Amino acid sequence: MRIIGLDLGSKTIGVAMSDDLTLTAQVLTSIKRSTLEKDLAAIKGLISEHSAVELVVGLPINMNGTKGESARQAEVFIEKLREVLTLKIIPWDERLSTVAAEKILLEGDLSRQKRRKVIDRLSAAIILQGYLDSRPRKGDGNL
Repeated sequence: MRIIGLDLGSKTIGVAMSDDLTLTAQVLTSIKRSTLEKDLAAIKGLISEHSAVELVVGLPINMNGTKGESARQAEVFIEKLREVLTLKIIPWDERLSTVAAEKILLEGDLSRQKRRKVIDRLSAAIILQGYLDSRPRKGDGNL
């Protein structure tokens, strides 16, 4: 069972994927934004290729908990995804995911140009990992 996570950027969509046990998230790829139809087709193709059963989509909530224009655009995109996909789609609060990704990349001493190429993918992995960590584990006697 795999879960795919998305970070919706204005120019690219970062994509991450869970391992088979849905314990960890790894960066997968970036989709260069084009038309809505092409963006949806690319996502649909990745879901099919990796046999994903859920899709987690970052929702950029403001720090004060309100939804700004970016969150509204993400919600519209999520509704478009629901029109063409049958799997479960989970909007996920992505506050600070890009900040965390930037910090990780800075600590890795990557140049600004290299950071720009991978930030959306890493943000998607951080979003997806947050979702994976929030799920109760079956058979975990510590819960």
